Amino acid sequence: MNIFDLYLEKIKKMLLDLSKDNNLILPENLDGITVETPPKKFDSDISTNVAMFLSKINKKSPADLSQIFIENLKKNDEFIENVAFANPGFINITFKPIFWTNFIEKIINNPKTFGVNQNEKKNSYLIEFVSANPTGPLHVGHCRGAILGDVIANVLHFNNHKVTKEYYVNDYGNQIINFTKSVYYRIREIILKEPFPSENEDLYPGDYLIDFAQNIINSNKNVDFSDFKKNADLLTTASVAEALKLIKKNLKSLGINHDNFVSEKELVENQEVEGVINYLQKNKFVYEGKIEAPAGEDEKSWVSRDQLLFRSTDFGDDKDRALQKSDGAWTYFASDVAYHKNKLDRKFDYLINILGADHAGYIKRISSSVEALSGSKSKLLCKVSQLVKLIKDNKPFKMSKRKGDYITVDDLINEVGKDATRFIMLNRSSDAELDFDFNNVIEKSKDNPLYYVQYCYARISSVFRLIDRDLDSEIKIDKYDFYYTKDEIDILKKISEWPKCVNLSSNKLEPHRIPTYLYELASLFHSYWNLGKDNPEKRFINDQKKISDDKLVFLKAISNIIKSGMDIVGVSVPKKM
Repeated sequence: MNIFDLYLEKIKKMLLDLSKDNNLILPENLDGITVETPPKKFDSDISTNVAMFLSKINKKSPADLSQIFIENLKKNDEFIENVAFANPGFINITFKPIFWTNFIEKIINNPKTFGVNQNEKKNSYLIEFVSANPTGPLHVGHCRGAILGDVIANVLHFNNHKVTKEYYVNDYGNQIINFTKSVYYRIREIILKEPFPSENEDLYPGDYLIDFAQNIINSNKNVDFSDFKKNADLLTTASVAEALKLIKKNLKSLGINHDNFVSEKELVENQEVEGVINYLQKNKFVYEGKIEAPAGEDEKSWVSRDQLLFRSTDFGDDKDRALQKSDGAWTYFASDVAYHKNKLDRKFDYLINILGADHAGYIKRISSSVEALSGSKSKLLCKVSQLVKLIKDNKPFKMSKRKGDYITVDDLINEVGKDATRFIMLNRSSDAELDFDFNNVIEKSKDNPLYYVQYCYARISSVFRLIDRDLDSEIKIDKYDFYYTKDEIDILKKISEWPKCVNLSSNKLEPHRIPTYLYELASLFHSYWNLGKDNPEKRFINDQKKISDDKLVFLKAISNIIKSGMDIVGVSVPKKM
């Protein structure tokens, strides 16, 4: 039950009825009318901008126009207690207590569907996220984007959309050659006791490569590794496999599992790059031309040459993009275009790319290619995951335990756990930098949002234990005739916002709204719980260890939302803390 959508439809129907009686002029489109939560100062339940929205076309002030709506709403809705106008043009509605009794009955009897937008068209989504080069473990820079992609998938799935999670494996190109050579030198270090050539800046220095090398040696005991060229293909395949094994382990520790892993190398070997180039040529989206010096290059030393270019400026990019290198090899962009053609051929309604902060500039060029390939019909949605700063004792915190210039996902999880990592990484909009404060994460106070939300669920669980009830069990009540207090209605009002929170998180791809909402709900609950310390009437359980049906249902409703929200975030809800 989404009360905001419910009353938006009621208001639109009211407007249509008024227009039929020639009492109101309506525009062709009513999409600008909203029903929202009003500011606290108005002490009402919902608010609409309908008077302000229609004032200009009807040549009346919002205040004058509102009188028609106020009279109509009061007359035709038995659950409305009061309707009032507020400047500059809002109509605030307050419900009778019986409204909230009916509301809680409906959501308790439909726990699995509460929050789901039943009227929304259900789409298929392909979400590509992480896609780190298979050259080593995932680091903290990948962590936030990984969680963002996973939770976007979760909230879309919660809203009954079809979701496929995909990892694009960049296992082709110079970085893989250098990575394979790095593993090869670690093999020689183990077998021949040769020192690793750490002075070579093209190589990967991390000690994790020793494990890769040892595993490859153990699995290929009859192979003579003295000749790199002779075993290059085997080494490349085995090295990438080891890296992917570690990456999947890192992802699993974060609670993330992808549906597909798509190989760039396979796309190239299957001639999908040539195929997409032919498609672009056929449609005259490519040409032979020269490009200016890239950013950071000295224009005087830059040697311009004729090369194959994609007309990305025709589709909103700021310059045309190269598809082929001077040696004839395809650029990374060309492979990426082929990959997105592969995505489009699988007929998803929407493609979603989660990109790191260092790839924000890549959005225009890949979006332009998707526009060209789809005939501007397909929708590519890109989300950027900004940087994370680790802080402890008000100072930058470094905790890498293995040689390599980064902090791994495993380092972070070993320090604070999966739940804290997921919740805190998601606790701010992805387009803003995030300070991950270790001091706050371990605190048992409201300053630690994860603890505060989990503690809310644990407190509710404790009430159910005291009456020998299982919190997970269904509650059956014959007659809902409850009368909720102002404090309780304030919490019910927050619960009523859950469907709107889910909808915005899903439609705008902004899952940070969910932990923010859960923290606000938990805060209201804890404040209400604390009232019982001084006022026995506010306690959930009386001296006979009994609880009234209204309180039981009230607690169950809160716990259902907390559990649903934390499931979406991918975080546990302990019953004891």
